[in-house]
Amino acid sequence: MLRSIRRHPWRGLGLVLVLLPLLYLAGAGYFLSRFAAGLLTVGPLVERLAAEPRPEDPLALGYRGDPGAAFGARFETVAVETELGPVEAWYVPAEGARDAAGGFAAIYVHGIAGAREDGYRHLSMLRAAGVPVLLIGYRNDPGGPADPSGLYGFGLTEWRDLEAAIGAMLARGHDRLLIVAESMGGAILGQFLSRSDRAGSVAAVALDSPAVDITQVLRSFAMAARLPAPGAVARVGLVMLDWRKPIDYRDARVSAIYASFSGPLFVAHGTGDGIVPAAGTDAMLAARRGTSVVVRTEAGHLLSFAADPEGYRAAFAAFLELIAR
Repeated sequence: MLRSIRRHPWRGLGLVLVLLPLLYLAGAGYFLSRFAAGLLTVGPLVERLAAEPRPEDPLALGYRGDPGAAFGARFETVAVETELGPVEAWYVPAEGARDAAGGFAAIYVHGIAGAREDGYRHLSMLRAAGVPVLLIGYRNDPGGPADPSGLYGFGLTEWRDLEAAIGAMLARGHDRLLIVAESMGGAILGQFLSRSDRAGSVAAVALDSPAVDITQVLRSFAMAARLPAPGAVARVGLVMLDWRKPIDYRDARVSAIYASFSGPLFVAHGTGDGIVPAAGTDAMLAARRGTSVVVRTEAGHLLSFAADPEGYRAAFAAFLELIAR
């Protein structure tokens, strides 16, 4: 081979031109897989977020405190029995004459390393509409059961905890549900809708900054790191992530599930989201044929409500009217 290269140096150059891109993709993909593995490992992200200052406004992302402290609302702390053990949730009943008709109620699902309190923006709107709400936790939440893998499953494991929460609501007589899901909560809900026998109890879905495709999320990280060919790097990184971890994250794609969902869909996503890019949401909406209410802002991750609270409230109220029909 060396003699051939010496006789025909252009062949050696061609070989180098072929190998360099492959070596780059392997190296960049490995770097990206290690970064993603760190984020998906339970512990470090929660600790980093816990060190940040907490706002005093219950409607601000990052607030911590139960519904009574936040709004003076009546609530009940309940234990949802999951396959890994009990997970704490808050049940906030509808108030007085505004009690929702029939068995309609809502469940809120937070994102990776988030908390039940992150659902207070939606809780404030649902309480005003007379809708009971269950704000749930799931595996790997502080104080909850740990997944044996020590990992966030990007919905591939956590959907079973949502299924258990829906079972608890069905037992209370709430047989028609709105699921509100944010960030990785969107991945959790998508997996539930595709895998659970209880999916038919979901009448409507509301998403904010939903993580509907893990490849899009990895591509966003690659772009933030200014890596060339971020899409290709993301695909290689995802394959390497699956080699490194016991969960097959290649199944963490739920765009098609939401595109085919027959009930009303609310989606809010800011074009400035540097964590979960809006491109995945745009592709999902482009493929969708059902009724959708869309809030588009220039905000960052989960910040569309803060960017335009009145517009967000108006759109969400219109969405709730669709469900009532």
